[in-house]
Amino acid sequence: MFVILMIATDAGLINRYVRGILMTIFINIILAISLNLTTGFLGQIALGHAGFMSIGAYSAALFVKYAQDTMGITLLQENGLTSAGLGFFLLSLLIGGGIAAVFGLIVGIPALRLKGDYLAIITLGFGEIIRSLIEYFPFTGGAQGLKKIPKLASSLNVVYIIMIVCVVIMFAFVRSRHGRAITAIREDDIASEASGIPNTHYKVMAFTIAAFFAGVAGGIYAQYLGVLGASSFGFMKSIDILVMVVLGGMGSLTGSILSAVGLTALPEMLRSFSDYRMLIYSVVLIIVMIFKPSGLLGTYEFSLTRLIDRIVHPGKHKKASTMKKEGAEIE
Repeated sequence: MFVILMIATDAGLINRYVRGILMTIFINIILAISLNLTTGFLGQIALGHAGFMSIGAYSAALFVKYAQDTMGITLLQENGLTSAGLGFFLLSLLIGGGIAAVFGLIVGIPALRLKGDYLAIITLGFGEIIRSLIEYFPFTGGAQGLKKIPKLASSLNVVYIIMIVCVVIMFAFVRSRHGRAITAIREDDIASEASGIPNTHYKVMAFTIAAFFAGVAGGIYAQYLGVLGASSFGFMKSIDILVMVVLGGMGSLTGSILSAVGLTALPEMLRSFSDYRMLIYSVVLIIVMIFKPSGLLGTYEFSLTRLIDRIVHPGKHKKASTMKKEGAEIE
């Protein structure tokens, strides 16, 4: 996939419009898999994910603006990023993600002692507080927004690699013992506590990690657009991310990736139906949720080794399926 993307970019086959769609898809994938860790794997409804995204966006943007305007470092040139620009871009994402993670830790410690509607209300309030503070302080640009941000996220290939790294890290985490502990809390928090799993510790861990990746996505977003406004990180942005998680399947990173791609591309594909675009979009969502209430994939995850095994040993899986069917008929 990376090779195809690189060849298409170098050959000039990807115009500015397609580039914008792909960049939005990459950002939404990071946002969806990060929220799925909290909402899907941990089972805690959070409605303030856009707040963490905004923290990462403004932190990264202010950092690169300081590097360019105050320190006088050349970050961009005519043919793209300089070596210093690439370094500062990656560093800005770590800073944005780190600051968002700190806020996630601060909010998570008291908030995650609650659950259900109470947690949803607290995270919703947090997101709105962050948005109001951004509009209040002058150094964030206030209500007019932050402008002239260096567009360091100009390389589609670099952002694609960052997105892949985020996905790989998240897959590795949910399959680790920490990820299994988080899933156990979702299934039965009383039983998990009784078995020796420190529930609060793992809840805060999941919330903090999710906030970190939301901050990384925000940093990419800021340095792709070059301008920021608090209105971009309102309640509806959090709902958009939540819809991606629910539609793909709560507890399926593969589902989050597919729904992020689909929900980003579908409105653009329906752009020719300008009068009915959002109606068709809404109807498609409703139909999917009626016939697949657990999401497109539920908790299913794509496995490359399982796919290769099916290709190499097709008879084994066919035999196992037949035996399972016969056993069900006997019962």
